[in-house]
Amino acid sequence: ISSVGAGSCLETLEKGKPLVIVINEKLMNNHQLELAKQLHRDGHVLYCNCSTLVETLQSMDLSTLKPFPPGQPEKFALFLDKVVGFQ
Repeated sequence: ISSVGAGSCLETLEKGKPLVIVINEKLMNNHQLELAKQLHRDGHVLYCNCSTLVETLQSMDLSTLKPFPPGQPEKFALFLDKVVGFQ
């Protein structure tokens, strides 16, 4: 169970752990909802808010979650090399 901070979510998912993320609806116009919805649409997390956390925990089926694909930082490095003219 975690907040919807991008770092917290990605760290947990990269370790192959199931994740339930809890949105803080009062934080910066509810910007966390975008990330939560996308990760949920992709099948990687369950999400809720504080008022629905207990219900979510009671009804969740973690076997429906898909593994998060491993990162590919080398692709970004190649892109960056091209942009700055190293390639």
